[in-house]
Amino acid sequence: MSKLLVFLIDAMVSSDAAYMRTLPNFGWVLNGGAHVKVVQPVFPALTYCCHTSILTGCYVNKHGIVQNEKLQRGAKVGVPWYCMKKDVQRKTVLDYAKERGKTICSISWPVSGGADYDFNLPMIVPYGYAGYNSRQYLEGASTQELLDRYLYKHGRYLNGPGRSLDLFTMAMALDILQDYDQPDVMLVKMCDLDSYRHSFGVYDESTKVQLRKHDEELGALLESLRRKGTLEDTNILILGDHGHTDVNDILLMNVLLKQNGFLTADEEGNVTDFEAFCHSNGLSGLVEISRPNDVALQKKVRDFLEGLKTTPGIMLDFVMDAEEADKQLHYKGPFDFVIESSLAIAFGETCRGNEIWGSRSPGDHKIGVATHGGGPTRFEGTTLFGRGPGFKQIEVPGPYSIVDEAPTMAKLLGFSMDAYDIDGKVIDEILE
Repeated sequence: MSKLLVFLIDAMVSSDAAYMRTLPNFGWVLNGGAHVKVVQPVFPALTYCCHTSILTGCYVNKHGIVQNEKLQRGAKVGVPWYCMKKDVQRKTVLDYAKERGKTICSISWPVSGGADYDFNLPMIVPYGYAGYNSRQYLEGASTQELLDRYLYKHGRYLNGPGRSLDLFTMAMALDILQDYDQPDVMLVKMCDLDSYRHSFGVYDESTKVQLRKHDEELGALLESLRRKGTLEDTNILILGDHGHTDVNDILLMNVLLKQNGFLTADEEGNVTDFEAFCHSNGLSGLVEISRPNDVALQKKVRDFLEGLKTTPGIMLDFVMDAEEADKQLHYKGPFDFVIESSLAIAFGETCRGNEIWGSRSPGDHKIGVATHGGGPTRFEGTTLFGRGPGFKQIEVPGPYSIVDEAPTMAKLLGFSMDAYDIDGKVIDEILE
């Protein structure tokens, strides 16, 4: 059975394929393999939600990773991000593969800490970390043999204010391929394109520079397989996780709630009391109320939110309660309402000040120059393409969903996932 190498590029959008086709390594895959032009993310289109859906074949209401952060009630912000595989509430395609005796390698994949893989280096160092002891986060969550063998020379990439997860990822991936037998399944996840889009916008010319860098990274992996003599027997699958949208305005929803008597905060913006508070997904917001079983408060908050559908400059596209979100968006968690604007608006979380409109913060994962975290059809989605013995040479328009990718990977590996446990289906039209 052929091996599988998955190269995931965070924030690769569907229109990137036209430029990628001109590059030597992405072009080799695109021009000689299968391409699904449009793949839609899940709701919310956030990195950790999408990555978990990619591997489980499930929407968020099944796998339980509801945001990048461990969302909590109580108007709490700045909570830790998800890290550990044990938080995922469904089996992944990698679990199925492991049960069938296949060797697994996962590098820089979110929510994979402590996973029972042969080679595991999770994306687990805290967001924004600028210290010089990244090993403290990897210990106990990664494969100890890899830390002992390689971290002394590659750990520096994770340290300091200029740290680069992508440099670390590539250094580790190439060493593993050189020093060990090629794993049956290898996941390599790259981050920098997403950072560029948050900083400069979806279509800024700098994104082409970043795509070219990712092309060279893929080229190094392909050359490693050529030197091992396994390239022709490896299915190469290139994935994105979500799209991106250029942002025009930042709505400080909690300041608006404060102005309308739903919360109070001190001069520093710390919440002192609240009836309603909004957590940001970027392009969407999650509103929690302080007394979820209070029917009168539920109605009061909903009536206010419904009124924002016709408020100039805000124009909410929808207001869903938790039950509606579960049914229509396949999404549930510790919130009472989900909101999203029909305009290119991101939601900020601050309660400070009295102005409801804020400024974009280049690079910020919620309120950057461009962002994501809304519905699956917001502007551009993502794409996928693959080449190898399991793929046809074909281009199909889609759209498919990222929940279809796990069962498709399973078929490439020679098995099926339990149809009762997943939401996705195999993308048969691209497979031999």
